[in-house]
Amino acid sequence: MATSVAVGSTLTAYDRGILTAVNVGASGLSLAGSTFIVLCYLLFKELRKFSFKLVFYLALADMLCSFFSIIGDPSKSFFCYAQGYSSHFFCVASFLWTTTIAFTLHRTVVKHKTDVEDLEGMFHLYVWGTSLVMTVMRSFGNDHRHHFGTVCWTQTGRTGKAVHFITFYMPLWGAILYNGFTYMQVIRMLNNATRMAVGMSGQSYVSDSRDNMRALNRWGYYPLILIGSWAFGTINRIHDFLEPNHKIFWLSFLDVGTAALMGLFNSIAYGLNSSVRRAICERLDKLWPERLHRWLPNSFKYKSLSQESELAMFKTEDQL
Repeated sequence: MATSVAVGSTLTAYDRGILTAVNVGASGLSLAGSTFIVLCYLLFKELRKFSFKLVFYLALADMLCSFFSIIGDPSKSFFCYAQGYSSHFFCVASFLWTTTIAFTLHRTVVKHKTDVEDLEGMFHLYVWGTSLVMTVMRSFGNDHRHHFGTVCWTQTGRTGKAVHFITFYMPLWGAILYNGFTYMQVIRMLNNATRMAVGMSGQSYVSDSRDNMRALNRWGYYPLILIGSWAFGTINRIHDFLEPNHKIFWLSFLDVGTAALMGLFNSIAYGLNSSVRRAICERLDKLWPERLHRWLPNSFKYKSLSQESELAMFKTEDQL
């Protein structure tokens, strides 16, 4: 899988057991978080807008990536192959869906285009098609076998490791650079528009504008999710390529743990927005109105002005 580490004889059985537990535990958290977002989309009709539909596809890819990262029977070659191919496919699809969200935001806010919904078919072709190509290419030079826990896919030579890097980490960092550049453009434009509005509206608008700018700047953290999830994995891949006989346990530990948490990070950043919280609170308010107002803080129950500005960016009732 994409989050696996090529651990060799330099790691003890105890070390491999720890890595297995970390992978299963972190993947379980990601599975729970992404499943929650998927269920919210399916249960709440008011969330079924185009921008949140992209978040749903992202969560679906994360959910399946985490699921196949946990299951698998390495003793049976069929299940080992199935897990290796499936986890790689959906992990690649996950970070590719983040680029479609960045593209949609940029096209809507910066270019003022309203045709993003017409591009949904192209998004699916781009994400699933690229993921399939990368997964098939990765099969060259690989030897599918069990190295630790439920991880089945490892690279057993320089060719396999190079193919792994080309088919996963190169498109990953391409997505990171694209997302970072795109969000910088969006934030710069919106900050300029906010400053112009402040100058035209007077001091009474300044405090509200600061709240709005903080909400907009939150988008700048989206690329950091991928960086935080895969930085240690990238370093570990490079180190493993240069020093194949010297495995570093703490680096492998950070590699497995952060990569497996990508689905959880995405579900929090992309999915738990004001629209989702509002939909949940409205549903709970119908079931237990008195308990809701007694136990939930006002910051959770009601939208702030900064959240309203985020909703307006897509001209829909949901934010990214």
